[in-house]
This record gives sequence, C-alpha cells and structure tokens, in this order.
Amino acid sequence: MTKRLPKLVLSSSRDIPFCQLVLSQKNVRRLKAGLSIEDLAEDIYRRTLLQSLNVRPVVGEDGQETGMFEVPAGGRRFRALELLVKSKRMAKDQPVPCVVREAGIAEEDSLAENVMRVGLHPLDQFRAFTALIDAGLSEDDIAARFFVSVSTVRQRLRLASVAPSLLEVYGDDGMSLEQLMAFTVNENHARQEQVWEQLSQTYQPSAHQIRRLLTEDAIPASDRRVRFIGLDAYVEAGGYVMRDLFSSDQDGWLQDPALVEQLVNAKLTTIAEEIGAEGWKWVEAAIDLPYGCERGKRRITGITVPLTDDEQSTLDTLVEEYDRLGEQYQDGGDLPDEVNARLTEIDAGITALTQRPVTYDSEEQARAGVFVSLSHDGRLRIDRGYVRPEDEPASEGAGDDESQIAGIASTGPTVSVGGQVQIGQQADDEDDVSRPLPDRLVSELTAERTLALRDALAKAPDAAFLALLHALCLSVFRSHVQAGCVQIGVTQAWLGNAAPNLRETAWSQSIQQRHEQWADRLPSEPDELWSALAAMAHEERMTLLAHCVSLGVNALFEATKGYDGRISAHGVAQRIAAADALAGVVGLDMAEAGWAPTVDNYLGRVTKPRIIEAVREAKGDATAVLIEHLKKGDMAREAERLLAGTGWLPEPLRLPQAEAEPEADEQVADLPDFLAEDSQFDEHDQDDAYAVAAE
Repeated sequence: MTKRLPKLVLSSSRDIPFCQLVLSQKNVRRLKAGLSIEDLAEDIYRRTLLQSLNVRPVVGEDGQETGMFEVPAGGRRFRALELLVKSKRMAKDQPVPCVVREAGIAEEDSLAENVMRVGLHPLDQFRAFTALIDAGLSEDDIAARFFVSVSTVRQRLRLASVAPSLLEVYGDDGMSLEQLMAFTVNENHARQEQVWEQLSQTYQPSAHQIRRLLTEDAIPASDRRVRFIGLDAYVEAGGYVMRDLFSSDQDGWLQDPALVEQLVNAKLTTIAEEIGAEGWKWVEAAIDLPYGCERGKRRITGITVPLTDDEQSTLDTLVEEYDRLGEQYQDGGDLPDEVNARLTEIDAGITALTQRPVTYDSEEQARAGVFVSLSHDGRLRIDRGYVRPEDEPASEGAGDDESQIAGIASTGPTVSVGGQVQIGQQADDEDDVSRPLPDRLVSELTAERTLALRDALAKAPDAAFLALLHALCLSVFRSHVQAGCVQIGVTQAWLGNAAPNLRETAWSQSIQQRHEQWADRLPSEPDELWSALAAMAHEERMTLLAHCVSLGVNALFEATKGYDGRISAHGVAQRIAAADALAGVVGLDMAEAGWAPTVDNYLGRVTKPRIIEAVREAKGDATAVLIEHLKKGDMAREAERLLAGTGWLPEPLRLPQAEAEPEADEQVADLPDFLAEDSQFDEHDQDDAYAVAAE
C-alpha cells in the first residue's frame, strides 16, 4: 500500500507591533550588499512594506513566550523600518505583517530566504520599465524610484529596438545580455534576424562581431573624416547617428556616408580657397593624396617671421613663470585647480608665440602650390611650396620677366574627394576556383613591400653599402656605356599607380621625415655639397648612403606581356628574386613591420579558396571549415577577424626561406608559384579576381 504524503501546512501570519520585534543574531547576512538601508527605507515609506518579515517567538528561561519576536529573516527590512521610526515617519507600535515560524532552524530560514531568491531577469526588468513608461512615468522618475542610474533605465528601454524573435531567444537563454544589447545598434528587425541566423549557425558570436555586421555600411564616429568635420556638424546637417547601449554621446555610427563626404568636400574646399588666397598658384586638396605626389617638384623654403621685442619679452616672462610653478609643485602631488588652469593658459600662450608664420618670396610663391590632405587622426595636413616642372622659369633670369609672372595666375584650389578606384563585386560562383593572384593585387602588395624595404634598408647602413657595392660590380664587370663622369644614379620606381594609399603608412612617414631632415641639412650648391660631405663623420656618411640607396629599391611586380599575351617571366622573376635576397639581408618581416590582412588590402580581392587557404595556414583545418559555407563578403570579413594577430602573410610578402643552390645549367627565370599561371588569364579574368566583396 502506497504511503500518502502529508499535506503542507503554511506558517501562520499576523500583524505584530514593531515595538515587539527585535533583530535576531541568527540572521546569516553580515555584509552590506545591494540597495542601502536608507534607500530601502525611502522605498518602504513611499509604497509601504511589500514583503512580510519572518519571525520567531522569543522564549524566556522558563520556556514560556515573552511576547517579543526575533527576526532571523528580513533583517534589512527590519532595519529600514527601524530607521523610519527613528526619523519619526512611522509609529513605534505600527503593526508589521509577519510570518510566524516555530519549527525548523532559524539560521536555515535566513539562509533559504537569501539563497532561494532570484534576481529579476533583465528582460523582465525591460518589460516592467516599459509598462511604467506607458503608465506615464518618465525615465528620471523610474531611476529615482528604483535607485538606479538614468542610463541603466535607458539601456533597458533600448531593448525595445530588438526584434521580438531575438528577445525570445534571449529569454530562453539562447544568447547573452551582451549579445542582445549589441543588436540595439541597428533598429532594422529584419537585418537583426538575418545577422543572428548567419552567425549562430557555426559558433557563439561575440557582441563585437554582431555590431560590426550591423554597422558595416555606416561610418564610425572615430573615422578621421568625422573627426575632421566634427560630429556636431554632421548632426546639425540632418545626419543620423546610430548608437548602441554602450555608446556615449561622442560615439556611434554615422548612417549617411554621402552627407559625410559632402561635408568633408565642402570644408576642404573652403580651406583650399583660403590657402589659395595667400598667393599660391594652385592648391590640390583631397582626403588622400597619392604617395609620391611631391615627386619631381621643387620645394621652396620660406622665412620664419622673427619675434618682435615685445613678443620676445612676453615669451621670456611666460617661460619663467612656467618654470617657477613647475619647481614649486615638483613633488608630483595633485595641482590646485587654479594652478592647473594657469599652466594651461601659459602653455597656450607659449605655443602661440613659438609657432611663427612663414613668409615666401612673392615671385616664387606665385609659381608654387600647396598639398592639403587629412592625416590618420583627422587633423589637417598642409604641405606648402611645391613648384611643378612646367612652372619653372624657362631660362636664367626669366623669373624677373613681368609677363611670365603675370601669366602664373591662380585658378583657385582644386578639391578632389573620394578619388579612389572602386572595384566591382564578382558573383560568388566565380570564386570557386583557386586562381593565381591577380596582377593588380600583386602590384599593390609588392608596392607596399618596396616601401617597407626602402625604410628597412635605410636603417641598415651595412646592407645599403653591400647593395651599392653590388650595383657597382654590375656596372664594372658588365659592358655598359655611360656618358659623363661617374654616373651612378638612383632611379625611383613610381609606386603611386600600383597602390595609391601609401602616403599615410608608417613606412612612408618614416622615409619622408628622414628625407626632409637630410634635405634641410645639405647645401643646394654642388661645390658646397662636396665640402659638407667631406666634413661628415664616417657614421653620418654611411647613414646618408643608406638613405640614398634605399630610395632606389624596386621590389614591385609589374606585369609586362609580349605579343603572345604571356607575361615576360625573365625580368619579373629576377627582380622578385633580388628583392627576396635583399629582404633576407635586412631581415624584413612584413607582419612585424605592421602589415595585416584585411578585407580591403587582400581578403576581399581574392577568390574564396584563397581565403580558406589563408585561414587554414594560420589557424588549421578545423577553423577553416567554419567559414566554408559563408558568402564571399562574410567570409572575407570573418577571415580578417580570424587572421588578426596570427602574423600570416600572402606569398608576395613572405620572407624568403633558404633554398638549395640551383644547378649550373638551370635557368632562374621562372615566375614565382603565386604568379606561375597568370599568363593563362586575360585582363577580364584578372579584374574579376581583383573584385572587392562588399555587400
């Protein structure tokens, strides 16, 4: 016969005057946590007590009840009520709802009340906040009543922008709160569901990955174009800024790229016109100017306007005060606000006095021009004083010809924004064959390598000397007729056509800075140059030699075809082989030098098998399998994330490995493996393989 379970009998409840309650020492809560007693008291005073106290009768030494009750569970509520009594906002004999317990262990009841309690789910909190908003409360009212920040309320309410289907997934513990909040960056429910369906098939996506896919067509607020025009200007022009739950007022994604380009164009035009009014013949302004745009142009130098006596006196006074305050507070402690403000004022005054304007000869300025572009951080980059060859005087003394000067009339600044080559997208089914790397992509990659190799060689004088000696030996031991006296020159390969966005790279800036330092130091007259070189120390000569030789490096792949349509393998292979040898001498590792594969510079411009091959080489077969089902654009973006920090390089950028010496009768004119089949494709095929995957 089955034994019947006893029926549950609940503990009795009754109202007990507060003055008959005492806090039990058997309450397990000892540490402060969560809402403060003061805040809890305010909440109880506004809405009364919502949860009864758990009490037990206090028994005297004779075993009889004393009429007092101890509170083992609900101690924080008891203390809040006690605070209300002390502040005379509640009577001492106010009846308090209590559940009276006699059986069991008091400590167990206290522990159970705290352990069995479950905090409110964020989704339930969102729905509750939404109901309160619908009832007429404001965000500030909700924050004040529940003692949370207004930003927390806004974050929960922003969950209304997430698709209901994704809220259900979150409610069923199918995604984390961080992932859910990432979807608030884009209010398009269909796009949210599409991204979740795409990412959740293979692995647990990160919030960063979700935001990146939802904002791929937007411009981040950190973009240099946005820094240049200012976020406020974009908003004032009617632009919309999309933000997620973590974004501040200065963060977010700009949803109108065309408006951004328009504002950048307008501001660059205004600046170019202002600079052109200084008396220059031309002003070339663009977001990105091609690398080498200064090549072949003479640079004129101006005269820095000296300080007047009054300005010099003011500068000396400011410097003296700055030094005095620095010595006074040199202990490293926090500066008083007034001292910190004064130091800021002094620094601004010193900067204004030391950054002197530069004046130019009017005739030289009338034939020269200015380059205007944006640096990587959005600041304006202005390079003044470049004279084009066609604007040079026709003969000695021609610069005094008034008719010639009059003919050099400024036509106003020219602003060219967004002049980068746009590459179309090829269909996914065209990416199913592992084709050789297209000529154009190899040209761009090797252009970057050429620039990095120049920079590396300039920092290795011994290697530069070896390279120069190699060139001298070729000219001595190979029959070559030269005219003039010891004509050993440096021929610089033009890299601008192969890769137009090299000007802001770290290698370009390093080369340009080094070149300008030497140009300012060396005299322009040939006779004076001999004396200056003779006076240099051996180390300085070697450094100068390394710089000059480095500018002659050409590791660029330039496809040249014969009458039969095939690439001329001999010249290309020998140049690549020589570049590999030189890279080995200087120890150039493009990954350590700062190159990393991205959608723009590689992954979006090769076929799908090439992308998978790259991930397999860097992360293994198991990782490569995870992206095989993706479309071309998604595959390229995911591969960029997977390859980050791995040091993987495409073949044209890899440091050559030591190989066995070829046989004497073996020809060394074969193309590298990554170019070996290019001759089988026509220009149309190569342009297709170069297409950027952009959705």
